[in-house]
Amino acid sequence: MRTRACSQVDAAQCMAGRLRACLQFGELKPPSACQEKPDSFGDGSSLVGNKGELVQGVELWFGKKAMKLVRGVMNDVSWNRAAWKWHIQDPASQRLTWNKSPKSVLVIKKIRDASLLQPFKALCVYLMEENNMIVYVEKKVLEDPAIVNDEHFGAVKKKFCTFREDYDDISNQIDFIICLGGDGTLLYASSLFQGSVPPVMAFHLGSLGFLTPFNFENFQSQVTQVIEGNAAIVLRSRLKVKVVKELREKKGPVLQNGIDENGVLAPGLDKDSPKHMVNYQVLNEVVIDRGPSSYLSNVDVYLDGHLITTVQGDGVIVSTPTGSTAYAAAAGASMIHPNVPAIMITPICPHSLSFRPIVVPAGVELKIMLSPEARNTAWVSFDGRKRQEICHGDSISITTSCYPLPSICFRDPVSDWFESLAECLHWNVRKKQNHFTGEEEEF
Repeated sequence: MRTRACSQVDAAQCMAGRLRACLQFGELKPPSACQEKPDSFGDGSSLVGNKGELVQGVELWFGKKAMKLVRGVMNDVSWNRAAWKWHIQDPASQRLTWNKSPKSVLVIKKIRDASLLQPFKALCVYLMEENNMIVYVEKKVLEDPAIVNDEHFGAVKKKFCTFREDYDDISNQIDFIICLGGDGTLLYASSLFQGSVPPVMAFHLGSLGFLTPFNFENFQSQVTQVIEGNAAIVLRSRLKVKVVKELREKKGPVLQNGIDENGVLAPGLDKDSPKHMVNYQVLNEVVIDRGPSSYLSNVDVYLDGHLITTVQGDGVIVSTPTGSTAYAAAAGASMIHPNVPAIMITPICPHSLSFRPIVVPAGVELKIMLSPEARNTAWVSFDGRKRQEICHGDSISITTSCYPLPSICFRDPVSDWFESLAECLHWNVRKKQNHFTGEEEEF
């Protein structure tokens, strides 16, 4: 009997004994969907896909189209009388193919950047006129005066399909995404899809560009390769975040931390208070900090219901492997390849000499709350957006999302990552040590 794990997220979940699941139809199915398969399936490398057929890889559905992520074997954990055998997947084996040719594309352009107008126009003309594709853009992009006043672009502009963030749901209309900008543009694209995310092709037209491996000079050939399905891909895990807040009624003077002038919790903070719940999908990190207060933040961190530590300092970062090269790296954490199934917990300026960043398995559930002894509230943000205050009685639950972001690679997941480390962060840059001369070797 053999058990197959089908994604970078699943590997840790299977090993931790938490969840066996197949990445199918854009989400992780419950354990019943991924049972042990007998060896009668041949060598065991095939997986049961949609409609019960055997497919080499995993099916992810994005609206009307389907993308098959052709993959190698992530895990092969087999048992015999001799020993356990564990085969690790080669990250370079993750490939993107289409069941049907893609017909619609979402183009996301960095707003208020005049240098991107010409690349944006050239890309849209190429997609519409050369590939006969339906192009979606945000309405505010077309409101740029430089585009409004461009008479030559008028005919193309009329063919756009537009949408507004937080108003229009286009999740079932998009086959893949093209980002023009920096890393923030990719993070914004992730925030638009709270469920399954179409494959994302990111062009480096911003400042840093750690997550944007494509250069725009040869965009025609590169886009054509993606449309034809000739591309490597990496699944970037995201965090599923649930924020639960007490609905408070202001009765009398209440301090900012939810404690009244007599030092007791203000009315409306009892356990039976109505609660307001909001969910987020996060690609980089969740940051909990002390906000404008001069006091230390004081938050309790629970893992699967058990209190593991209390953070006393400027705050704490909970990040994905993708986010390990962002704020977490600046706070002293290790940098983790996006194929590694993990969640990182990194303190921000902790008032403790022994508080080191830690890595926990993907799939665990973290819960963060203000400590009862906290003197002030905390603030939380999600990929640098949606910043809000956290008071006594509120909670932030974080776990690995069932909806990763498929990021299209320029070469392959490993080469692209090390290229970004070298080019963007100048990782391990040092002047070479001189070799010994013949005379020096004698000493």
